[in-house]
Amino acid sequence: MDIKERIKKVSIESEDYPSLLKYIKDPPQQLYFIGNIRLAELPAVAVVGSRKASSYGKWAAHEIGKRLAENDIVVVSGMAAGIDSISHKGALSVNGNTIAVLGCGIDICFPAFNRELRNEIAQKGLLMSEYPPGYPGSKFTFPYRNRIISGLSLATVIVEAGLSSGSLITAERAAEQGRTVFSVPGNINSFYSIGTNKLIQDGAYPLALIDDIFNVLGINKKNAANIIEQLGKDEQKVVKIISECGEVSADCICRKMNLKISEVNAIITILEMKGVVCSALGKIFIAN
Repeated sequence: MDIKERIKKVSIESEDYPSLLKYIKDPPQQLYFIGNIRLAELPAVAVVGSRKASSYGKWAAHEIGKRLAENDIVVVSGMAAGIDSISHKGALSVNGNTIAVLGCGIDICFPAFNRELRNEIAQKGLLMSEYPPGYPGSKFTFPYRNRIISGLSLATVIVEAGLSSGSLITAERAAEQGRTVFSVPGNINSFYSIGTNKLIQDGAYPLALIDDIFNVLGINKKNAANIIEQLGKDEQKVVKIISECGEVSADCICRKMNLKISEVNAIITILEMKGVVCSALGKIFIAN
């Protein structure tokens, strides 16, 4: 079936209209959608960021999208190049739910190279737009749609953002809507982290660990055993050492694995982001 033939429309008076959107400032009076509109009623978190992303930002966006989806949280984003697309892909990589809110007519694939991703979301998730089919996107429509991305979500996570990034508009809309804003901290000498670090300075939650999202929102995580099974070999070895010792120092892991301290610290950081281990007072232990 041609994608245009799958387009449906829902008005704000309809029972199928996403309930959270009814309470935002200037809610769209109608929504065009393709896919499962019921996803818009499930607990959701927006994950957005710059179109140009660093390798760190790409990893974080994919991991956050994946972890949210693994815990039955819908990942909402804008299907833009960079962080947005990668967060969608993170959710889809574990057969999770994701919603893409477009800033143009729902039948228009923007950016054009995202056609495969657009089709996958239409098939497995939900595409949504307030603009009718054929409506061209502009420098006004994309920032304006950001209120819908944040409005559908319990919280918004900004992964990377320059000072002029459109994702900062999403963060601003989320704050206005009374939703929680998380920001992934980055190097102070990185262009990609200027906006996110500034958000933290202005009061956003610093996302030190992905588990912070679940803890702050009061969401119960699924069993960590499934996460451990998906770890890389070195990550699993580190977890095994920590489990056997109860708690351990990074130096001890270095000796047992014959790795450099920089290599061990990198593995520990990733495991902390995944919520598998915690560290305090120089000791590393398994997270509860």
